Formats: sequence, C-alpha cells, structure tokens
Amino acid sequence: MKALDDEIGRQLARAMAAGQLRAGAGKPTVVDEAWLQTPPGLRMAFQIMKSAGVPPAEVELFRWRASLRASLATAEDEATRLRLQRQLAELEQDIAFRLEALRKLGQG
Repeated sequence: MKALDDEIGRQLARAMAAGQLRAGAGKPTVVDEAWLQTPPGLRMAFQIMKSAGVPPAEVELFRWRASLRASLATAEDEATRLRLQRQLAELEQDIAFRLEALRKLGQG
C-alpha cells in the first residue's frame, strides 16, 4: 500500500506542477437555478462532479424516467402498458427517496 500511495503522490505532484489540476482556477462559480436548488451542503461536491463531467446518478434516473414515459405513451397492448407503468412507479419512488436523502444530506 505504501508504494501505491507514494506513486499516487508522485503522479499528483507531476500533474500539479504541469498545471493539469487547475482547470477551473480563477473562474467564478456559475450561480444558476440548478445551483440555487441544490442543498448548500452538496453544492461544492456537485460542482466538482460537474467540472469533471460526471453527472449525479439521479440525472441518469431522470433520463430513464423520460424514456419510460415515452415508451408508455406509445405502448400498444395492455400488458406492455401495465409493465411500463409498474416500472415507472418503482423508478419514481426510487427517485423520490434519493432526492429526499440528498436533501437531508445537504442540510447537514
């Protein structure tokens, strides 16, 4: 483990010396509607994820929900419609739980 820690330290030092870890340095934080809706305790973490191009897991869940809704709107038979409705209900419950957990986590 010590060797791995040392190697990580060397790589970080090289990246810092080359300025590779300062991509957003000196740039103001964009305060938009999404920033204001994010719980204060999570803003910095989400900003770092955004800067790294990594969306929160909930974004993928929202995309999946939109896809399920579109499939439901075009479903032709009742069995498919019922299956999609069940999936959508479960997904919406999962999203609600996750958002509530994030809200509580962000409040400290």
